[in-house]
Amino acid sequence: MFDSDSPTRRSVVLSTSALALGGLSGLAGCSGGGGGGGGGGEGGEGGDGGSEDTPTATATEASGSGGDGESEDTATATATEADDSGGDGGASAELEEWFSNVDNYDSVADETGSDQVTVSVGAQGNGGAFAYDPPAIRISTGTTVVWEWTGQGAQHNVAAEGGAFESELNGEEGFTFEHTFSSSGTYRYACTPHRTLGMKGAVIVE
Repeated sequence: MFDSDSPTRRSVVLSTSALALGGLSGLAGCSGGGGGGGGGGEGGEGGDGGSEDTPTATATEASGSGGDGESEDTATATATEADDSGGDGGASAELEEWFSNVDNYDSVADETGSDQVTVSVGAQGNGGAFAYDPPAIRISTGTTVVWEWTGQGAQHNVAAEGGAFESELNGEEGFTFEHTFSSSGTYRYACTPHRTLGMKGAVIVE
């Protein structure tokens, strides 16, 4: 009854085709949008991964700060070594100056650990019997030093700088004077009448 080539049939066919194409385009758009959303989700997961790395780095930095304790110990150790060497140098310089005119002094006799040490008074030195022998000794706290007179070089005595100890003047052979050192330090002493000749001594107490 209808002509297949009539304008009305052509319009219906064209409309149906347009609707079909529109539906396919819509489906394509939906699937494309979904893919984009998925990509966004992956990006979010990437962001979460970055936040996990940050605490790890912070923890590493915190553990690295533990090295400060070691550097403080080293500094303390270094400082401790500098003080010791300075103290020894000061004592040596003091003794060298004190014994500058004493011709029988060349070193300090180490008597640490001894309960008693004897020093001769009126030994040979400084142009006659005007010396202590040994002139310098190193002892431990609590050690007793006994000075024994040789009877040579007229009368001598033992007088500490600062008055820590002092004997009487005597020229008798075998006469003794003693002193027990209970405190650490360097004690310098001399013979009062023969000091200018170089009759000097020292006791270093540790």
